[in-house]
Amino acid sequence: MNIAGKTIGFGITGSHCTYAEVFPEIERLVNAGATVVPILSYTMIHTSTRFGEAGEWAEKIEKVTGQKPIATIPDAEPLGPSKRLDCLVIAPCTGSTLARLANAITDSAILMAAKATIRNDRPVVIGISTNDGLGLNAANLAKLLAAKNFYFVPFGQDDPDKKMNSLVARMNMILPACESALEKKQIQPLLVEKFRDLAK
Repeated sequence: MNIAGKTIGFGITGSHCTYAEVFPEIERLVNAGATVVPILSYTMIHTSTRFGEAGEWAEKIEKVTGQKPIATIPDAEPLGPSKRLDCLVIAPCTGSTLARLANAITDSAILMAAKATIRNDRPVVIGISTNDGLGLNAANLAKLLAAKNFYFVPFGQDDPDKKMNSLVARMNMILPACESALEKKQIQPLLVEKFRDLAK
């Protein structure tokens, strides 16, 4: 399904090391004709790291989307009754957010947006980025893989020699993953080598 004319929520959690991979995919969605609504975690907005100063990425995202970011639970709650979003992307999705999703915990703007999207029988697309995807979080990953309306960007081990439990999505597959999810289909293959360039 072509995403031109669709409204895509884009939730960004605190996996700061993947922001440089995710930002071009937001641009791709905008260039493909989608309206992209940023939904940002507290950590993403307020934490300075070696990958960028606090607020730096939020400003870039607001500029490229032309949309004021949603950053609080009260601001995200109306996404349900308004049916504003056709699809919600959460990328990067940390292990903490993954665990909350799998256990129906709504304590952030992004999780409220996910609840609102599921309420409307619309897809949530997850671009995982977690150091414990094959550790304690494997149970939560399995829950969401089997749950209705949750779809995944293809993912794999990003450094199996040094971080054997770490899983990271191929962020350059976000757009086609959204297109498949809007048709209620999981893009395939799901499990890939992280470094393999599926977009070529």
